[in-house]
Amino acid sequence: MSIRKCDILGQIEQLGVVGIIRTKDVGVGVASGEAMFRGGVTAVEVSTTYPGALEILAEVGRRCRALPNGRDLAIGAGTVADAETARLCILNGAEFIVSHCLSEDVARTCNRYGAAYMPGVGTVTELVRAMELGAEVVKEFPGDVLGPKFIKAVHGPVPWAKIMPIGGVSEENLAEWFHAGAFAVGLGTALMKPNGAEGDFDAVRGASERIVARIAEIRAK
Repeated sequence: MSIRKCDILGQIEQLGVVGIIRTKDVGVGVASGEAMFRGGVTAVEVSTTYPGALEILAEVGRRCRALPNGRDLAIGAGTVADAETARLCILNGAEFIVSHCLSEDVARTCNRYGAAYMPGVGTVTELVRAMELGAEVVKEFPGDVLGPKFIKAVHGPVPWAKIMPIGGVSEENLAEWFHAGAFAVGLGTALMKPNGAEGDFDAVRGASERIVARIAEIRAK
């Protein structure tokens, strides 16, 4: 594993959260990513669900790295299901790739470019296969269906598995996920729309600060 990949995964584990940008509006996406970063969520994922994702990815990287603590930024791309998209994201600055599914082609591409790969898994078989393909961390998806008990159950036969749930995670149930053994959590709506709508960047920053503090509090107990 490359030194940078090791650093990225270590940072995400220490922080405990990845902020997910998922929006059709490039301006909102960029400003939200900067607000998350300023609020302490220094690991940011840009979902490729909508056109403009590559622009958001590159611009969030540029803006945040221009800040005094810009070297702390870990930026990645999400909802990546094919090797072509993975390569484009990496060329636009993505240091980690997250997917809703497991793809051998994406795994090979990430390995080739030294990017961390976090594929989506929903069974122990998928999890083990992902690890065999070089994935150091897997995404539990959909988290709202599988729940925290999935992590706890998987850690019986595979105690070394590093699992990050996405979907079904909120500010209110963070403790449940971390007590079950989550490596970190992915948060989208809770950070992008803390007041129910996009565009309130002070609220995004405030929510980011609260989430980071809450995770630290949970882990300290």
